[in-house]
Amino acid sequence: MNVGRAIRLCRTKRGASQGAVARQASCSVSYLSMLENNKRDPTLSTLIRVAQALQVPVGLLFFLASEQEDLGPIDEKTAGKLMQSVLASLAKPTNATTQPGEQHG
Repeated sequence: MNVGRAIRLCRTKRGASQGAVARQASCSVSYLSMLENNKRDPTLSTLIRVAQALQVPVGLLFFLASEQEDLGPIDEKTAGKLMQSVLASLAKPTNATTQPGEQHG
């Protein structure tokens, strides 16, 4: 697993700076940089905070961090399609002002 790569990928796809993500995740920029460069192993609570700051489910970080051998029975072609879909969804802006079930009108 390469969690650092997944964090950096999500952050850059979201167009967020390390400073902004670190602030929202309640960690220092240097610590976030060390995570992105795989120089530190984050705790689950840290990963959850980083995922929240990036506005992605923590499970998505784990998927993006996975190597083919980590994915078990999922074949390479399917994993590639899933990866493309995930990356495309990250590029879309999120609508943080609409809550689930809320309607515009």
